[in-house]
Amino acid sequence: MQEPILVLAEHLRGEIADITYEMLGVGRKLADELKVPLHSVIFGKDVAPLASHLGVADSVFVLDHPQLDMPSSEVVATLLKTLIEQKNISLVLIGGTNVSTGIGPKLSFRLNLPFVNFCRNIWVKDASVGLTSQLFGGKILSDVRLPGNRGVVSVYPGSFPPDVGKSDRKPSIEVLDLPLEETKVIFKQYLEPEAGDIDITKQDILISVGRGIANADNIAMVNELADALGGALCASRPVIDQGWLPLSRQVGKSGMTVKPKLYLSLGISGAPEHVEGMKDSGLIISINTDTNAPIFSVSHYGICADIFDVLPTLIEEIKAHKSE
Repeated sequence: MQEPILVLAEHLRGEIADITYEMLGVGRKLADELKVPLHSVIFGKDVAPLASHLGVADSVFVLDHPQLDMPSSEVVATLLKTLIEQKNISLVLIGGTNVSTGIGPKLSFRLNLPFVNFCRNIWVKDASVGLTSQLFGGKILSDVRLPGNRGVVSVYPGSFPPDVGKSDRKPSIEVLDLPLEETKVIFKQYLEPEAGDIDITKQDILISVGRGIANADNIAMVNELADALGGALCASRPVIDQGWLPLSRQVGKSGMTVKPKLYLSLGISGAPEHVEGMKDSGLIISINTDTNAPIFSVSHYGICADIFDVLPTLIEEIKAHKSE
């Protein structure tokens, strides 16, 4: 019999993250086809009660310790290496998120196993595991196979349905006793966005800006468009990092996940981190000068043009239509 599959459970502020259920769902399918056990492991502070939510796995390993409150990737990689060697694990699934960033490469190096990043699909053919990796912001999809079905895989969020990984079944739980090393990286505080701003997750119309906005002075024109449409302004991470809009307006993996009726994207290339936060919008319209911009692959309508050539006419037409 082949060696088991392991899913690293991801959680934040007392709740299991959807990426965990995505991985459990596809992990269960793989385990059944390969006829191997599926395990899950959860590290953290006060996480023992969360283990019962991982019932799709055959068994769940738990290490609950105050020192593991938002542990660094170095700490998690060290613990995983020990567990994998103890339990003879062959394939490890890790979330491709900000919470788990850095764990995969470190673990791959320590175990001398291949690492597949941005995994969008996993399948089994002739008892061999195949994976599709998204490269260069989604411009290239690469199919790879793992020698001996052994490796570390970072699963791109939103690639698999999370509901498949949920179950009311109570899994077998094993409390781990693993050594914890001292770390130079210590979690201090979780910073919430400043209160008082709008909640972009509750807006029906969002106008989102990216690098193509060029500078902060051009925000005023986009605000004019937002007012004309009766929508709200949001942005990709580069705009937020420049300080042109507050953190509460950020869309993406490190920001908010939004599902408005209309999402108008202006000058956004469509990096995977941003697309993850808006791909389920009802109607996506994008304007970008790059015909190969990944944002067009998730858009219902696209305009390949300079946003500053389009915006004045668009604002004028919307205002004229509203005044009729």
